[in-house]
Amino acid sequence: MPVLMSAQRFEELVADALDLIPSGLAAAANNVVFLVEARHPDEPDLLGLYEGIALTDRDSTYAGALPDTITIYRDALLDMCATEDEVVDEVAITVVHELAHHFGIDDERLHELGWA
Repeated sequence: MPVLMSAQRFEELVADALDLIPSGLAAAANNVVFLVEARHPDEPDLLGLYEGIALTDRDSTYAGALPDTITIYRDALLDMCATEDEVVDEVAITVVHELAHHFGIDDERLHELGWA
């Protein structure tokens, strides 16, 4: 049975997960915004999504680009968890996973590091 949680509480968990990012790493993130949505419209089981140009791929043509977005999908995460503690853990993993894409780390490397 999925965990029941208010949207506000879930957003607090995302904020808490962001607070766990080391300050030096957080400071290096550039032109990226975090969003929380209920569910991805085409992939209902997707937990998170990074959309943008990774820091490692930016060049002089990047100037003036809209912010990258990292979207965390609340309902998909709540569906996969049985307890609030599991939600806390999965939100943190998803936030780190998607932020890693912002830094140019691909899924293969994230799997190797245990963040997938």
